[in-house]
Amino acid sequence: MIDSFIPLIYLAAAISFILALMWLSAVATARRGVIIGVAGMALAVCGTLLKPEIVSYRWIAIAFVAGTAIGVPMAMMPMTAVPQRTALSHAFGALAAGLVGTAEYYLRTPNLDRFTMGALSLEVLLGFLTFTASLMAFGKLQEILPTRPITYRHQNVLNLSLLGLAAGAGAYLTARPEATWLFPVFGALALVFGVLLIVPIGGADMPTVISLLNSYAGLAAAAMGFVLNNKLLIIAGALDGSSGFILSVIMCRAMNRSFTNVLFGAFGQVQAGAAAGEEQRTVRSATPDEAAGILQAASLVIVVPGYGMAVAQAQHKVREMYDVLTKAGVEVKFAIHPVAGRMPGHMNVLLAEADIPYDKLMEMDDVNSEFPQADVALVIGANDVTNPAARHDRGSPIYGMPILDVDKARTVMVIKRSMNPGFAGIDNELYYMDRTLMVFGDAKGVVGNIVKELGGRP
Repeated sequence: MIDSFIPLIYLAAAISFILALMWLSAVATARRGVIIGVAGMALAVCGTLLKPEIVSYRWIAIAFVAGTAIGVPMAMMPMTAVPQRTALSHAFGALAAGLVGTAEYYLRTPNLDRFTMGALSLEVLLGFLTFTASLMAFGKLQEILPTRPITYRHQNVLNLSLLGLAAGAGAYLTARPEATWLFPVFGALALVFGVLLIVPIGGADMPTVISLLNSYAGLAAAAMGFVLNNKLLIIAGALDGSSGFILSVIMCRAMNRSFTNVLFGAFGQVQAGAAAGEEQRTVRSATPDEAAGILQAASLVIVVPGYGMAVAQAQHKVREMYDVLTKAGVEVKFAIHPVAGRMPGHMNVLLAEADIPYDKLMEMDDVNSEFPQADVALVIGANDVTNPAARHDRGSPIYGMPILDVDKARTVMVIKRSMNPGFAGIDNELYYMDRTLMVFGDAKGVVGNIVKELGGRP
């Protein structure tokens, strides 16, 4: 009797996942998308727990408690840590796929047919490499590990050779599943490759890396669906894998770079001579009270948030500044670059947490035409996405990358801790322009001081 209901439950869950993706693509329906996605996952879990193959719920209950103990603290992490939390989620999901594949291999050998073994090999390969790669991404995002690329001679050759060995071992196991001695080697190669894959990738490429790892985790889940003959896993994994891949393509286009350049280009190494250039050039600086006077006299202010705002957790102070300026009759808009921050939509999430009206958040293609009419472009922690060198300097590593045209505003104010280069490893030409004022300091403290000055004026 129960068996006849499980396919219906899975069908409802699959429809929920599809609707969730559709509704999450628009701000007006995003909340509905989250709710239906959670409901779909709850249906999927309940349907699985009803399977008659489950003879005991003891270990499931233990895993449920352990997962809750890990998941609740993760959910309580601040919004500024969303990229790290996302990386950890990918790591746990991928580890689950890899471990399920390992268990199925040892339980079913030598009765595995070649198709199932091929799917299992793909599941284990993607699961284990995504697990260690996601942990490395977490380390870089949390700044436990160096955020700059770590490179050495013949690195790409070694990495690709390691991937080739892992793929070759998977192919051999597909042809001869009984070669159990090779399976631990296969798993170890996948784990090591995941580490080496992320080592040469810099912090500026983390939005693409996060979405790509999401794609890998989804594909591992889809492969697991073929191994377990679970159609819902196939559908959910395919949706996850394809959406992550499409988002990665969008991120690459936003940086005018290819997948190979992101994964193997070691983008973000500090360019030789950057420091020397800094010594020979001068900048104009301003204090928070001077910045407040300029902002209050403006008619249109466009705020450009970046990673520096996230690190300083300044989004709530930015909201206070928005409120004060709006009450004073100043129009305030926010310019969002597709790869600002360390994950897709990072700035949108932080500003939404601070209850900044979503209609004030403008995408790059829509807001660039507004900068020539803006009295002030206020850059808070954004670096490479505002560098004019991307337009004209063919020797620059960011040449060709679409940027926010902040340099076209009448006045540019940049809140930054120091003149250190951004994650691309190069100086920002914007900082040395005559119309640019540098306001040095922690973003949260500087914006807070600006708010105080604005509030103290009649």
